[in-house]
Amino acid sequence: MASLGVDSEQEPLLGDRTPGSREWDIIETEEHYKSRWRSIRILYLTMFLSSVGFSIVIMSIWPYLQKIDQTADASFLGWVIASYSLGQMVASPIFGLWSNYRPRKEPLIVSIFISVAANCLYAYVHVPASHNKYYMLAARGLVGFGAASTDEVQVPQENIDQVAVVATNILFFVILFIFRFETIVTPLTMDMYAWTREQAVLYDGIILAALGVEAVIIFMGIKLLSKKIGERALLLGGLIIIWVGFFVLLPWGNQFPKIQWEDLHNNSIPNTTFGEIIITLWKSPREDHSEEPTGCPVEQAWCLYTPMIHLAQFLISAVLIGIGYPSCNVMSYTLYSKILGPNPQGVYMGWLTASGSAARILGPVFISQVYTAWGPRWAFSLVCGMVVLTVTLLGVVYRRLIAFSVRHGRIQE
Repeated sequence: MASLGVDSEQEPLLGDRTPGSREWDIIETEEHYKSRWRSIRILYLTMFLSSVGFSIVIMSIWPYLQKIDQTADASFLGWVIASYSLGQMVASPIFGLWSNYRPRKEPLIVSIFISVAANCLYAYVHVPASHNKYYMLAARGLVGFGAASTDEVQVPQENIDQVAVVATNILFFVILFIFRFETIVTPLTMDMYAWTREQAVLYDGIILAALGVEAVIIFMGIKLLSKKIGERALLLGGLIIIWVGFFVLLPWGNQFPKIQWEDLHNNSIPNTTFGEIIITLWKSPREDHSEEPTGCPVEQAWCLYTPMIHLAQFLISAVLIGIGYPSCNVMSYTLYSKILGPNPQGVYMGWLTASGSAARILGPVFISQVYTAWGPRWAFSLVCGMVVLTVTLLGVVYRRLIAFSVRHGRIQE
């Protein structure tokens, strides 16, 4: 019985259910049914706890990085965020190959152990006397290594529309790439609204929690909408909503963010009124100089000429992107699995995971570098351009993104 259990763990998740095969004749017993759902619920709980931990960490990385190493800037933050996905991308094929020859429990347990150890390292990166930012970089990379998936590697099957497969991978890459703007949410709000580190973590955490609730509602509604208008239409609609969300986020007007006065030297201060100068000088003796400076750092030259993003803009954009991203994410997975059909999906899902990991690597680096060098206007304009190109690609391959069974005439679309 023990060997039978090991053998069953190493079997493909999607077996050959054609007439005459072993799986075709198997009827699931009540015991197997309960066991299967017990495993699914455990996976639900595991993903929930993992997502909670990720959400807590992602909002606090920037303040934590600033606190432990003053030499770290927003561009280095992009590398810290990207290191998680880089570790995940490197580890995924290793754990996948491991799970081919050993029970799936082994790589899962090892990955959890690595994640726990990496998070402990992350908690103590402030202890070394120097180079703390590099210890954080390594810690986040190890966390990603431990979070690697263990997809089975199977031999690809024929009769799959490879153009649709490649197009869906590109669409998935772009969707995850543009959502990496979350990398700069904390520095953006600190720069625009002069929030302290504590305020940014608290307020951004509240916004993220509200978006999580919104995503749950979207996920519940998508099932009904997809039956009425189809997955492709939902994917297209989600991309359009995302574009509107980033367009709303573009800076405009004549109100500029507060500058970190403590960092100004050689009288290089922006134009201000006489009254503002008097108020600043009157408040300065009474302020606690041990407090951290707030506002947009003068080292970012764009702070002096780029209008601020109003809080209403930021919140409206967050709501719109919070609608579009879950829709696109779910529809990408749904369309991809339907395109593959009953064939073993391990290799193809590995490609999808790799494209997602690549997006999570390149996205934070791109958005943080552009934001630091040129500001939010350039960063979000480029994202809008990418979404337009993605919608164009979707329009070109729209007719090919159909289910395997529809393509081969088994059912009507």
